[in-house]
Amino acid sequence: MAADYLQSLPSHAAFPATSGDQTERLFHQPWTDEGLGAGALDAVRDVFEHSRPPSPCFFGYVFGSGEPVAAIGDLLASVVNQNVTAWRSAPAAVAIEKTVVGWLAEAVGASGFSGSLCGGGSAANLMALAMAREARAPANQRGAPAGVVYASEEVHMSIPKSVALLGLGTANLRLVATDERFRMIPQQLERVMEEDRHAGKLAIAVVASAGTVTTGSIDPLPEITEIGRRHGAWLHVDGAYGALAALAMTEKFAGLRLADSLSLDPHKWLYQPVDVGCLLYRDGTAARAAFSHTGEYARVLNEDPVEGFAFFEESAELSRRFRALKLWLSLRYHGRAAFRAAIANDLKHAQLLAERVRQTPQLELMAPVELSAVCFRYRREGKSEAELDGLNRAILKRVVQRGRVFISNALLRGRFALRACIVNHRTTAADVEKVVEEVLQSATETAWSANTALHQPSA
Repeated sequence: MAADYLQSLPSHAAFPATSGDQTERLFHQPWTDEGLGAGALDAVRDVFEHSRPPSPCFFGYVFGSGEPVAAIGDLLASVVNQNVTAWRSAPAAVAIEKTVVGWLAEAVGASGFSGSLCGGGSAANLMALAMAREARAPANQRGAPAGVVYASEEVHMSIPKSVALLGLGTANLRLVATDERFRMIPQQLERVMEEDRHAGKLAIAVVASAGTVTTGSIDPLPEITEIGRRHGAWLHVDGAYGALAALAMTEKFAGLRLADSLSLDPHKWLYQPVDVGCLLYRDGTAARAAFSHTGEYARVLNEDPVEGFAFFEESAELSRRFRALKLWLSLRYHGRAAFRAAIANDLKHAQLLAERVRQTPQLELMAPVELSAVCFRYRREGKSEAELDGLNRAILKRVVQRGRVFISNALLRGRFALRACIVNHRTTAADVEKVVEEVLQSATETAWSANTALHQPSA
């Protein structure tokens, strides 16, 4: 069933022809007393049919394409069913996870960092800021004192959520202005941190982005690090989208090794099935200070450095899935060069799309293309900015309805943009060429529909 599905992917619409009513009717069924046995599998084909497929023409969000060797690893991980809490609970799984964490750290130029796998970048960012808070403003015993976290106005939504969950309060999240390339402006960071210092406020952390979710912009990491260090702040780099592109473009990510902590997502640019994120950190003692709260029933008595290791002493999780198996199998099966080449192809395809946009008079780029996110819009003479926003919303809706490609949206300086993000090992140049074709065709159909409605006789 899985093999047939994967073989048929190029023929699938980029988004299924389904509706909320259809999915409710198909899947919102009672749990019966009598089991269906093997007949329960019959409905899996409905699941496939009504799911958004991992199509070569899926360019929405920042979402990896799910490579099949890793999918086999997911199945095997479920069969062996390890709870990767500590070596004593899962000897092979712990050794494998520590190995792949080391591989990931090396891949992004942060050799020597330790860490753990988690559900994704949001979980990694939350744990990183928990470490930062405990290192700079200890809260585990007496509650969170006041302190400030700094990030750019383009920061991922998980950062304000983390600041809220940690009790720091979103009023204490300072959003720093960005330049014309949507990168944090170091001079602005310096100014705001200096103002807060004079006001007696404690700097807890600076969050830099290595690939913002909207445009793929990379903050100037060395300058931000220097400023943050001068003010005594923890430096966390959110690299969930971009950091693993260091495999293909090392020079753009030279500052990653300067961080105190770093998040990245193998289920984005290593094409792994969800979920598998990673938190890397320079100092394991900071992780243990934040997360080591072991009940007597779970205490590890073995003092051997390998056999006594426990992930739950360095992570927010106790029960932990064997996420590392799929990653370990996939990386070993394909080799580093294959992933480097696939990432380089994605970067090349993004530049191809950007060039097609530049060549098309009806379209305009809305942001520089640093990685693989391409933000652009359809334009029409004589339209106001508000009218262009509405027109591009209508075009996006029509593109998705047509089903040949799937793109998403972005808001840049208050303006609505179409956005294609290429993080897909299945994508070819021919798939990328469809994006401009579909936007232009959808614009024509949107205009025709509007004119038709305008000229309908009134009742």
